[in-house]
Amino acid sequence: MSKVLSYLFFIISTIPFSIFSQDTSRVKTVQDIYVRDILGRSVDVTRLPSIQGTDIFSGKKNEVINLGASTADLSTNNSRQLFGKVPGLSIWENDGSGIQTGIATRGLSPNRSWEFNVRQDGGDISSEVFGYPEAYYTPPTEAIEKIEIVRGAGALQYGPQFGGLLNYVTKKNLGSKPITVESSQTMGSYGMFNSFNAIGGKINKFSYYAYMHHRGAQGWRENSQYRTQTGSISMSYDFSKKWQLSAAYTHMNYVSQQAGGLTDEQFATYPSRSSRARNWFSTPWNTANISLNFTPSATTRFTFKTFGIVAQRNSVGFMKSINIADTINTDIAAYNPRQVDCDAYQNVGAELRGIHEYKFLGQKSALSGGLRFYNGNTNRQQKGIGTTGADFDLSIATQQDGQDYKANLTFGTQNFAAFAENILRLTEKLSVTPGIRYEWLRSSTRGYINTSSTGKIQEQQRDRAIVLVGIGAEYTLTPTANFYANYSQGYRPVTYSELTPAATTDVIDPNLKDAKGYNTDFGFRGSLLNSALKFDIGLFRLFYDNRIGTISINNIAYRTNIGASLSQGIESYLEIDLLKLLPKFSACALSVFGNYAYVDARYTRWDNPALVNDPTATLVGKQVENAPKHILRTGLNFKYRGFSSTLQYNYVSAVFTDAANTIAPNATSTIGQLPEYHVLDWNMTYQWAGIYQLRAGVNNLTNEIYATRRSGGYPGPGILPGNGRTFYLTIGVKL
Repeated sequence: MSKVLSYLFFIISTIPFSIFSQDTSRVKTVQDIYVRDILGRSVDVTRLPSIQGTDIFSGKKNEVINLGASTADLSTNNSRQLFGKVPGLSIWENDGSGIQTGIATRGLSPNRSWEFNVRQDGGDISSEVFGYPEAYYTPPTEAIEKIEIVRGAGALQYGPQFGGLLNYVTKKNLGSKPITVESSQTMGSYGMFNSFNAIGGKINKFSYYAYMHHRGAQGWRENSQYRTQTGSISMSYDFSKKWQLSAAYTHMNYVSQQAGGLTDEQFATYPSRSSRARNWFSTPWNTANISLNFTPSATTRFTFKTFGIVAQRNSVGFMKSINIADTINTDIAAYNPRQVDCDAYQNVGAELRGIHEYKFLGQKSALSGGLRFYNGNTNRQQKGIGTTGADFDLSIATQQDGQDYKANLTFGTQNFAAFAENILRLTEKLSVTPGIRYEWLRSSTRGYINTSSTGKIQEQQRDRAIVLVGIGAEYTLTPTANFYANYSQGYRPVTYSELTPAATTDVIDPNLKDAKGYNTDFGFRGSLLNSALKFDIGLFRLFYDNRIGTISINNIAYRTNIGASLSQGIESYLEIDLLKLLPKFSACALSVFGNYAYVDARYTRWDNPALVNDPTATLVGKQVENAPKHILRTGLNFKYRGFSSTLQYNYVSAVFTDAANTIAPNATSTIGQLPEYHVLDWNMTYQWAGIYQLRAGVNNLTNEIYATRRSGGYPGPGILPGNGRTFYLTIGVKL
C-alpha cells in the first residue's frame, strides 16, 4: 500500500498544476443531482431518474456516463478512463483496440462483459444472450451519448443476469438544424489513426444520424496490428405527440492480429514481445433495431422494440500452449497448419413495455411491465485444419473424415419472459418497488464434437421455467440525498462453451445445473454543501450458486458444478469541488474524486471432494478467481471555460486466476497469481468558438508493466499484458 499512498500524495501535490474536467450541479431533486454544471454543460457521471420512459429505476444502484462531458480517451474506448467514476468495476485490458469491452462487478468474470445484459439503445448486441453472452462488439465511443449501468437489480426488467444492465445509448441527431456535421481525427502511438465522421439533424418531425468510423494501429505489442470499420444510420419520425417511430442499423468489421500470451518470465523481461505471429481474429457484426413509442395519455406510455444481430466470430492460429514455439516444421519444410474456428450468430428479439402512473395513498405511484420474445441460433465450427501461411486466411486446407471441421455444432435458444415492477410511494419520502419476472427458456444442441463415429452427440433439448422476485426501497432524506436498498434474484443458464469440451479428452458432467442466486444493495447517495460534495456509498452482497468449473481427475479435465460463492463488500464514490463555494472562482471547477471498492469474493461450498478421492479437499474459503479485493480510482478535475483536463490514478490489487488460488504460475502461464498494479493517465480537452475541439493525453503515464488476465485460449494462451505508455492527439470540428 505504500505505493498507493505515494501516488495519492503525488496527485494531491499537483493540484495547482493538474487539469481535469468535472462539472458540478445545482439541483432540486436527488435524481437530477449530476445533470448540469455551473457553466450549463452536462456532467460526466449522473444517476438514472426514478422513472425513465417505461422503465423503473427507483431503489436501484446505477450510474450514467455522459460521454459529451468526459475527457477520457475516446479514440480507443479506454475502459478504465470511461468508467473511472464507477466504483467496483473490474476491467480486463488485453487488447489496445478498444473493440471488446470486458468489465464486471462484485467478483464476477469480466470476460467480454458476459455477466452483464449488454445492449445498444435497449436491444441485445451480445453473441447470444443466454447460450454465449460474450460482447464481441462495442460501438465507437464517439458515437455514444451515454452509457447506462444498472447493477444486479436490473435483472427483473432486462434479464436474469447477475451483473445487471450495460446499455450503450447512441447519438440520435446533432442538434435542431437540418444538417450538422461533426468530424474528429486522431493520431497516436504505434501508428494509431482514428477517424470518426458523422452527419445528423432534424427536419420538422424527422431526425437522422449517420456515421462512418475507422481505427487502426500496429499495436503496442509485436504482431498486434488491428483495423476496424464501423458504419451506422438511424432515423426517427414523430407522427404526432402520441406516436414516434425510430430505426437503426450498424455494421462493424474487425480484424486483429493476436500477439499471443507470454510466460511470466517473458512478461517480466519484455512484455511487448509476441509469442505468435500467425494468429488472427475477426468479428463481422450487424445489428439493427426498430422502436415504436405510443403515449396515449400523460400517465400512460408504451414502447415496442424489435432487434436482432447477424454476426460472426472467426479465428485462425497456432493454438498450442505457450511453451511450444511456432517454428518451421522440418518434416514439411513449412510452418505447422493453423486451427480454424468459426461461429455464426443469427438472433432476433422483441419487447413490449408499458407504464401507468396513478395515485396511491395520495402519492404518485407507477406500474411498469412487459413481455419479451427472443430466438437465437448459433452454428459453431471448430478445429478445422487451416493453411501453413501467416496472413488472415480462414481457408480449410485439409478435410478430416470428409468434413471441414472436426467439431460442428448447432445451438438454439427460445425465450419468453414476462415482468412487472410497481413503485408504491407510501409517503412523500418513502417508496417501495416490488418486482417479479417469469422466464421460460428452451435450449437445444445437435451436431458432432469429433468426426469419428463416436463424436456425434445425441440431440438434446432442455426446457425450464424460472420465477425471479425482488424488491427495492428508497427514502429521501433531503431534496438532494436518499437511502436506497434492493434485493433481486439472478439466474444464468449453462452456456454453449460449458457444454462443449475444449479437448477431445475433456469430460462434461451430463447433469450440469444452471447457476442461480441473488444480489442485495444498501446505500446512501446524493450531494451536500450546495452540490459541492457528491457521494454514493453502498454495501452489497452477491450469492452465486451452482458455479461451473473444471476439476482435474486422473489428468482428465472434468467440467461440473463445483459449488457456491459469496461476494460482499463496499462500493463508494466521493467527489468534492474545492472551488464551488468561492464566488470569485465561479468560472472554474477544481475537484478531487475517488471511488473505492472492497470485494470479498469467496467460495462458500464445494460439492465435489469425492471426485478427487480426497474427502479433505475443499475450495471453501478460497477467493473467487479474477476478483480483486481492492479497486481504487482517484484523480483531479479542473475546468476553466472551454478547457478541461483529467489526471487519474488506478490501483487494482492482486488476483488469483484459478479457484485453487495457485500463486506460482504453471509452465504454460495459464494459471498463477497476477500482481497488483498502478496506472496513471492524463487527458485534456479544449473547445473554442463552439465549433472546434482539441483533445490530447497520455495513457499509462509512468509506463507501468502490468497484466489484468491470463488466458487458456484466445487471445492467449498465457499471460496477457496491458499496454505500456501511449500518446494521442485529436482534432475535432462540429459545423
